[in-house]
Amino acid sequence: MASLENLVERLQLQLEDRRQKDLFRELSLPVPHKLDLSANDYFQLRTHPKVIQASENAIRSYGTGSGASPLVTGFLPCHSQLLDKLLEWKQKPYGMLFNSGFIANQAIFKHIPGDKDLVLADKLVHHSVLQGMTSGKAKFLRYPHLNLDKLEELLIKHRNDFDTIFVATESVFSMDGDYPDLQHIAALKKKYKFIWILDEAHAIGYWGPQGEGLAHEHKVYDQVDIIVGTLSKALASSGGYIVVKAREFIDYLINFSGEFIYSTYLAPAQAAAAEAAIEIIKNAETTRNLLKKTVKHFRSELIKIGLGSEEFSSQIIPIIIGETEATLSLKNQLKEKGILVGAIRPPTVPKGTDRLRISIHSGVRENDLSEVLKVLKLWKKQKG
Repeated sequence: MASLENLVERLQLQLEDRRQKDLFRELSLPVPHKLDLSANDYFQLRTHPKVIQASENAIRSYGTGSGASPLVTGFLPCHSQLLDKLLEWKQKPYGMLFNSGFIANQAIFKHIPGDKDLVLADKLVHHSVLQGMTSGKAKFLRYPHLNLDKLEELLIKHRNDFDTIFVATESVFSMDGDYPDLQHIAALKKKYKFIWILDEAHAIGYWGPQGEGLAHEHKVYDQVDIIVGTLSKALASSGGYIVVKAREFIDYLINFSGEFIYSTYLAPAQAAAAEAAIEIIKNAETTRNLLKKTVKHFRSELIKIGLGSEEFSSQIIPIIIGETEATLSLKNQLKEKGILVGAIRPPTVPKGTDRLRISIHSGVRENDLSEVLKVLKLWKKQKG
């Protein structure tokens, strides 16, 4: 049997390999900066007075924690109120809250598809979906990213081989800011009768007439069977949720999902903050339009220097660099100028697609991005 020393040596070797490849990850505190383009707080609601006040009120009413798992005494009036608000906003009859969007995805894909079912998932679905599928009972296949013709081929090939087929995709993908043709998927659903699971984590706030997400923007939300979302991005809190068409999905997860059953529930302050944020997002049409204007400007400037595309228009903008060392160098150049961006490396993204991930939020204006464009333009010129 291996000793502690043997185990530590093995871990050290694997960690050193990551260091040598510039892929080592470590925690660090944010540095002083003038512009944060790395976060997912797309509407800057973490510091909104109404969101903070709602959190404070919840703490005074319920304390700092829920105190128990939801099936004991942890499901509190603040959670019920948030759930009601979500169902009204998302226009679905049933739903439930989880401690994170990651856990929500994990629970769905682990427990809902059975051993005689098939899940067809976009190649670039979130790690939480992949983890849920690999620990679940159903077979799963991953179709090429956004390739709905290939998805249809798989539907045709397997439609008589399984009891139920599920199709899983994100609406806005977190690393590329791109999105599938949801109306095309809706048409496929009418033709092949699959169960559609859509993760709207990064679409909330930015898309939809009241920020409900891309499914509402494209008018297909009534076709989606399970919508997954998070409270931790545009809603500036923490936690996750699902809203569904069939009550049985909820009852099944309440009875069989250990992720829900055996964990102390999300804190009251989180639930109250999310509820307040939803109300702000619903009425943020002017802010939403200004944000989209800033995004359009930045994307058009990137196209001018050969680093952009007109194909997508979300607030998540990848600048594909390709080499890890160059990606980290560009990140640090911007950091020195007080600008924070994400440097995304393998294995989060495929090898050779290292990128800067830029998230535009509602506090950014067109002139704020001039320094970023200068750095990128110089790098592009030097690269030739």
